[in-house]
This record gives sequence, structure tokens and C-alpha cells, in this order.
Amino acid sequence: MEIQRDSYLKQLISYRFDGLVKVITGIRRCGKSYLLKKLYKDYLLNQHVKEEQIISIELDLAKDIQFRDPLRLSSFVREKLSGTTEEHYLFIDEIQMSDEVPNPYNPEGKKISFYDALNDLRSITNLDVYVTGSNSKMLSSDILTEFRGRSDEIRVHPLSFSEYYSAVGGDKNEAFDDYAFYGGMPLILSRPNELAKMNYLKSLFSEVYIKDIVERKKIERQDILEQILDLLCSSIGSLTNPAKLANTLQSKQGISVSPNTIRAYIGHLEDAFLFSESKRYDVKGKAYFDSPNKYYCEDIGLRNARIGFRQQEMTHIMENILYNELMVRQFSVDVGVVYAREKNEKGNSVRTAREIDFVINSGGKRTYIQSAYAMPTEEKTEIELRPFSLTGDSFPKVLVRRDIGKRWYDDYGVLHINLIDFLLDKTVI
Repeated sequence: MEIQRDSYLKQLISYRFDGLVKVITGIRRCGKSYLLKKLYKDYLLNQHVKEEQIISIELDLAKDIQFRDPLRLSSFVREKLSGTTEEHYLFIDEIQMSDEVPNPYNPEGKKISFYDALNDLRSITNLDVYVTGSNSKMLSSDILTEFRGRSDEIRVHPLSFSEYYSAVGGDKNEAFDDYAFYGGMPLILSRPNELAKMNYLKSLFSEVYIKDIVERKKIERQDILEQILDLLCSSIGSLTNPAKLANTLQSKQGISVSPNTIRAYIGHLEDAFLFSESKRYDVKGKAYFDSPNKYYCEDIGLRNARIGFRQQEMTHIMENILYNELMVRQFSVDVGVVYAREKNEKGNSVRTAREIDFVINSGGKRTYIQSAYAMPTEEKTEIELRPFSLTGDSFPKVLVRRDIGKRWYDDYGVLHINLIDFLLDKTVI
């Protein structure tokens, strides 16, 4: 089964031989290598690029472990291209596994890293360089300074529902139910039965993600890291912060840990692309809150596996899937907050905060989105729609639901749309 990742492939094609290093980032096992070494390579071969023009190095395999030394890597590639002007393509997998080595000309000075090797190789005019990696700080924020604008980043996510459905076909509702349970890690599609799918997702944490973080970050308290991971998985779509998590660990587990340590461990989970933070934004005040914020798991199947496939509250699962879809579509996503004067149970007028699930921005365009699994009563409908009326602007407003068929607009201009239709139709926003 070949899974099409057309949006990412188009990005790679558009960056071909643009003089920059192409950096493909994302959580491990989400399909970065498949995109580069299968889909993009097939494209190049169909464009009459010869097999020998493509140099592939896999730093996570023993056969290429010598090239974790950036000086050896650079020397090897330069030797391969010596005496030829023919265009070549360099694919380096899992670049974050590269080592830092002493500068042979200045042993006491700054060490040589993969940034130096890639900047060196980028200067070869007949070489186009592509790397994959699963460390967000090393490959996103640091690249901006180390490469100084000389790189393109392609952020790859697990399969979106539209990608998943294009591979499995059949009834849309059945496909969505499976997706909401097992998620979109590509190898799920090749697992033969339910038990194999569950075991695969569980093993990703025990054999890949946690080990990577512990080794790379030199974590001394793996037990605390795993407790934080479990709490975040259990509270997707809920407001939280390090202090609140510290209190929970103290009260429920008897574990004493500082908010600063928890903040650092959350950063490690984000760095591994396991979680994303969505900040709260005051829509009228046009300012961000420091905390609390929301955290969403990069893949809902991973979240479900981590908590033993319990806590199947579709309200939160749907919200996480929607958030991931918006990230795949490359929107900036915040949690919206609007205020209203409302009467409390004593009849007093108080300033009340109302939440909009997602405030999304792309360029100068903004859209407000509410996620509502079902709205069986008028009271529930009023609760979901009221924040829209408090924004004081005319930006598009969308209510994504699971309990309707065809899409429609209400009297206030709000689009009501079925969740599956929203996930499959990228023209909605």
C-alpha cells in the first residue's frame, strides 16, 4: 500500500535545487523517511535523475554510523562528487544523531557540528541537500540562527484523516471511528489486527520516544517524565500549567516535583514533537496569557495507547483531531478568550470569560472555530454559539459538529459543518 503525501511532496518539489538545505522535521515514525526516500526519490527517478545521482545516508543505522562525524560526512560527499558537474542529491536521515567533534585546527575552540557540515555541502553548486530529523529545537529554532536563512523546513505530521481515508477507503464513518481510536501513524495501516495495532503504538513510547528523550536529554527521573506524559494524555483539551501538574502529582501520586522541572520536561516532550502547546489569546485585548494553556498530542492514537485505550471521551478526542488538522494545514492556532458581563447565581453582574476553541490565522485571514461533538439541546447550542457573538468582529465563524449531515449557515452567519466533511474539505477555511 502506497500512501500519498501530496502536500509535502509538492513542497519538496518546489524547493528542488533552490540553493538551500531542505530540513524535513516531525515526530519519529510519522513518514519523513518514506516521503524523502520513496515518494520524492520516485519523483526524481521519473524526472530522469539516475539512481547513482542520489546519495542516501542513514545515521540511525550501523552501516552509516561513521558519518555521524560531520567531518567524515563532508569529506565522503565531496569525494563522491569530485570531478563531476552532474547534479546530485544528498539524503541524510535522522540528522540529530550526528555528533559534535573537536575542530582539528583549533582543538580548544568551538566544536564542529552537522550545521558546519551542511553549510559546507550547501556551497557545492551541483548538490541539493535534504535532511530529516525529529528534534524540534535542533532542527527548527536553532536552524534559524545556525543556517541564517539558508534552509527550507518541511514539517511532516502523522497522517491526516484525508490521507488516512485515501488509503483505506470504504465507509467514511467507519474509517473515522478507526482513525479516532488508532490515529494516523503510517505503519498502523500495515498492522494485521487490532492487537497488533495497539501493541505497535504502545511500543513507540517504550522503545522509541521515551528512550530517545532520556538518552538525549540525560533525564535522571524517567518516572516523573512518564507521569507528566500520562497527565498530558489524560487532559488533552483542558487548561493546565506546570504548577497545576505539580499539585496533581503531589496529591495523587505523592510525588514532589517543582513546576520548573515539569516545565522543562514538557519542553522535552514538545521537542520530540509529541505535544504542541496552544496559548490562550484575548480576542478583544489582543494579548496572550502566560498560563494556563492547552496541550494536544501529535497523534490521537499515540495518546489513546499511552492511557491504555481508556478515556474515550469523543469531545476531547474530536478537539485534538481538529487541532492536528489545523496544524497540518499550516495555520497558527490559539485558544480564544472573550469576556461578557453575566449574572451569577446571586444575581450580581460579573465579568465572565468565554472560550473559543480555536482562533486560527493565516496571513491576514482569521477564522473562529468551535468543536462540538453534539448539541442535543438549545442550552448546549447557546453555550457553543455565545462566544462567537462576543468577538465584535465579522471574521468567519465555524461550528464543527459530529451530529449533523449536510452543512448549513444559521441566521448569524455561522457555518455548521459535519466533522468528517470538515476534515476532507480543505476549502472550508
